Amino acid sequence: MLSRRQFGRMAVAGVPLPLAFGRINSTVDGVRLGACTYSFRSFPRTPGTDNVDAVIQALTECGAGVTELFSPNVEPATAAGGGGMRMSSPEGQKARQDLRQWRISTPPEHFRAIRKKFDNAGIDVYAYTMNYRNDFTDEEIDATFEQARALGARAIACSTTLEMARRLAPFAAKHKTLVALHGHSNTRDPNEFSSPETFQKGLELSPYFRINLDIGHFSAAGFDPVAFITENHQHITHLHIKDRKKDDGPNMSFGEGDTPIKPVLVLLRDKHYPLPALVEYEYKGAGTPVEEVKKCMAYMKQAVSD
Repeated sequence: MLSRRQFGRMAVAGVPLPLAFGRINSTVDGVRLGACTYSFRSFPRTPGTDNVDAVIQALTECGAGVTELFSPNVEPATAAGGGGMRMSSPEGQKARQDLRQWRISTPPEHFRAIRKKFDNAGIDVYAYTMNYRNDFTDEEIDATFEQARALGARAIACSTTLEMARRLAPFAAKHKTLVALHGHSNTRDPNEFSSPETFQKGLELSPYFRINLDIGHFSAAGFDPVAFITENHQHITHLHIKDRKKDDGPNMSFGEGDTPIKPVLVLLRDKHYPLPALVEYEYKGAGTPVEEVKKCMAYMKQAVSD
């Protein structure tokens, strides 16, 4: 049996911890640490298939027990319109229609089976990423909420606009599903979520709306994520963790940008805020996505433990 000291050393070193009650334990001092499967978006795809097994293996190697599942990971590669095709082209338009039809016609059992794979691997699908755009039909939106329910996700995390959020509000109420609005750093467009003011406008649209705070984007936009989390933690579902330079600067390796990653994680620890902190790997690292996410996980574990 591991001693408490040995257990803590393994956690800080980034070694995947033994399953506790069938789960990968990536919680450090009460802070749930994990990774978004978007971090593995560059994984090669086999046409006509998803890459669920590949991202589960990646999360397992990284010792990440909680995740936000990126919708393209569960969708057929060809249906997702990969290969860099322009969506305005005939091929792109067909791929978009194929994806819409796949979403509408695929039964909930398909997504429950995917959830079972994550459960068997000891990984909690905390949120499901669906980035809504104006070309979504009502039938398609409704289907994505059914997907999230079948996956057992606590929330749908979405990069979207204020205009599109208004369309989502009745679907959130119908399905009684939380929608976590993800922000970026474009403060010039009032239709984009980026600032405390734009997030507040989103929250006012529905009692089911929450915030998926990306502390890298928020910091790069000129705002203080520590203060915002302190004041609004009850409206936040989970955090994306990345490091960026200030003044809308580039993504950086953890610890090399201006995002207050450690103060945010210490805040979660000391205030006991139950907000999962998930790596969203976007900087250009020297290693593979798995190697880089491992480094990010180790950085976060060390930050919480210090």
